[in-house]
Amino acid sequence: MSVFRSLSALPAAARVLKEARRPGSPDVPERISAVPRMVKATLSGEYDGLDKGRLGLIGLAIGYIVSPIDVVPEALLWVFGIADDVGVAIWVTSVLLVETDKFLVWEGRQSTAVAPTA
Repeated sequence: MSVFRSLSALPAAARVLKEARRPGSPDVPERISAVPRMVKATLSGEYDGLDKGRLGLIGLAIGYIVSPIDVVPEALLWVFGIADDVGVAIWVTSVLLVETDKFLVWEGRQSTAVAPTA
């Protein structure tokens, strides 16, 4: 991924971050704690708002970012080696913000649908 491609993703990521910070939106700890529940519900088929293919891409992207194999290009190419990680990190962050938002809305609907009436 080129440096310019990574930088072109910044406006989209900024829009997603701005939307995620709107009043009443879930905060970061709430979103982080929702990720394992979202993964479990997706894999079990209970939640259909996120397909398994997209979930797999998210996992691969996170693996790519933390992979020690990617250290060599970063050491040799510095800016260009880091730019691809930045682009992938922007994508993962944006996707997780959008997906956790949708999941938390779905989860809230599930809990109100199951809640007993007095």
